[in-house]
Amino acid sequence: MERKCPYCGSTIDEKSQYCHICGTPLDVVQNKLGQEPQTIEELQAWYTDHHLPPEEVTRFFIGKNILEPKAFGVYKNEVGEFVVYKNKASGERAIRYQGMDEAFAVGEILQKLRDEMAEQRARQRARKANAQQSDRPRATYATSTEESSESSGIPDIVKVFGFTVALIVGCFFFVFRNHVPNGYYKYQNIEYFLQGSTWYKYNSASDTWQRATEPMSKYITSDNADQYRFSGHQGTRFESTEWYDDGSSSDNSSYDDDWDDDDDWDSGSTDWDSDW
Repeated sequence: MERKCPYCGSTIDEKSQYCHICGTPLDVVQNKLGQEPQTIEELQAWYTDHHLPPEEVTRFFIGKNILEPKAFGVYKNEVGEFVVYKNKASGERAIRYQGMDEAFAVGEILQKLRDEMAEQRARQRARKANAQQSDRPRATYATSTEESSESSGIPDIVKVFGFTVALIVGCFFFVFRNHVPNGYYKYQNIEYFLQGSTWYKYNSASDTWQRATEPMSKYITSDNADQYRFSGHQGTRFESTEWYDDGSSSDNSSYDDDWDDDDDWDSGSTDWDSDW
């Protein structure tokens, strides 16, 4: 009896424990990768199950070829190819993938959707932190600056406003400056995977993953992450390892896929001008 590898699609013996093409451990991939959407229909169900806002709000269109600006999407074209695309603010289209591998196409748009969800969560946390700071009583601050205000001639309200603006800018800088999306990266010809705030390193000789001992955040930052992003990994996928968290852990906010409120999503803050 034969079966197909759920990751690369190769035909293999039913009793095999590893795929002889991509090296994926099949029992593990069935338990973990098997939970991930492999088709456009499964991705549509995943989107619904995680209570995400309507497509018109998130700007992710699954199974649709949307031509208007500011849109991500995946669909099957008239010749049977699967196309993953991004329409920039100008209307120019960037093609992320076009080919016959539906699972790969779905995986590409799913990773981008999760990245966008993580960024939206970061924006929400920054807004909440700013709102909480703004709601705090300011009597103590006004009292502490009373003497300096009198001597400088600057009204207290102006100083309070300046302090609040500086705090808001600082919060946003901290959140967005340090945010690097989860996923695969290649640095100096070595492959890594970022999950939450932890980096993992791939050993090609033993086809295994382990925690990275070097602080990769020094080299891969929000400023240069796009140039190191990598989707062509061969061998054991990180998603099939014991390290992988598929989102079921309640304490891993980076993989908290369930959405709470449609009004929390702000697609206007997406960088629509990048290639991806």
